[in-house]
Amino acid sequence: MSAPGDILVDTVDGIATLRLVNPLRRNAISGVMWNKIAAFAHEVGKRQDIRTVIIRGDGQGMFSAGADISDFAEVRSGEGNARAYDDVVESTCRAVEAIPQPTIALIFGGCIGAGSSVAASCDMRIAELDAFFAVPAAKLGLGYDPRGISRFIRVFGAAATRQLLFTADRLSALRAYDIGAAHLVATKTEVEALAVELAQRISKNAPLTIRAAKAAIRALTTNDAALMAEAHQLYIAADASADYAEGRKAFAEKRSPRFRGE
Repeated sequence: MSAPGDILVDTVDGIATLRLVNPLRRNAISGVMWNKIAAFAHEVGKRQDIRTVIIRGDGQGMFSAGADISDFAEVRSGEGNARAYDDVVESTCRAVEAIPQPTIALIFGGCIGAGSSVAASCDMRIAELDAFFAVPAAKLGLGYDPRGISRFIRVFGAAATRQLLFTADRLSALRAYDIGAAHLVATKTEVEALAVELAQRISKNAPLTIRAAKAAIRALTTNDAALMAEAHQLYIAADASADYAEGRKAFAEKRSPRFRGE
C-alpha cells in the first residue's frame, strides 16, 4: 500500500461488508481510504445482487480511531488544506448516505471522530456493549465541519451532539441506544451474528420498496426537495413493479415472496 490503510470488501448472499483496515493506527481512515470508501459507495448502488451493506472496522477491537492524523501535517494544515480535506470527508459521508441499499454500521470498540461520521452516515447502527462514540476535536483544537455537526444532530440529537463536541467525552453504546442513535446493542460474542441476521432479514424484503422508503426518509430528514422528487418517482415505480405483483401473488398463495428488484 502506498499509504497507511485500505478497505476490504466481501459479498456473501447479497450482503456486502466493507472493512476499514489500518491496524497500526486502530483503523484510522487515511486519505487513500476516504477515496476508496467513496468509490465503493458509488459503485455498490449499481449492483442488483447486493441488497444490504455492512460497514465495520477490521477485527473486534475498534470501529475506527477517526481520521488518520498522521496525514494532517501534509493534507490538513492551513485553512485551504483544511477545507479541502473536510470536503473529501463530507463528500464521502454523503456518498455513503446515498447508497440506495440499507447500510448498517457494525461497531466494536471505539467509534471516534471521523469514524463516528461514517457510522452516522449509515442507516442503522449495531454496537457491542463496550463500544462508544467520541468526537475529540476540542482536544485537538481543530474546527469541526458544520456539515458533519448537522449529521450528528440528525443521528444523536442536539443534546448529545453538544455533549460529544463540548466535553470530547465518550458516549457509551447503551446511552446511544437509549437516545435512538444505536438500533441494537449486544455482547461482543453476539453482536456480529445479530448484524448479519438483521441484514439477512432486510435482504429478503422488496428492494424497490426499501429504496423508495430510504429516499423518502433522507429527503424528509434533510429537507431536500430534489431528493423528495426522486423518492416520489421511486414509490410510483415500486407500485408498478413485478415485485409488487409477486408480493400479492405470494400472499394469496400463502408462500414467501421471491423479490427480484424488478
